[in-house]
Amino acid sequence: QVQLVESGGGLAQPGGSLSLSCAASGAILSINSMGWYRQAPGKQRELVATITSSGSTTYADSVKGRFTISRDNAKSTVHLQLNTLKPEDTAVYYCNAEYEVGIAAVDAWGQGTLVTVSS
Repeated sequence: QVQLVESGGGLAQPGGSLSLSCAASGAILSINSMGWYRQAPGKQRELVATITSSGSTTYADSVKGRFTISRDNAKSTVHLQLNTLKPEDTAVYYCNAEYEVGIAAVDAWGQGTLVTVSS
């Protein structure tokens, strides 16, 4: 199994910045991709950004050019830099890791960290 622990988040003003980190433990060698999702009140969880073990990234259109995902494979961590924050970025952000168990792909989730963007 893979366990994920998030850190970072908090309160920022519109136009400000925050950073999130997520540390993986357990069966880390089986991890393929890691990423961040978010869920705003009353809305479904949505993808923010993902990064593969080779460094390929994907971003939601709403965060392109503002958020940057990075990964340290040696430390089994993934980071999300959030710049030029907007009130609509307010959400609980969840770290995700997709890893292999035999021939199956399994998702692990962190506990979530709250990001609030408000003046």
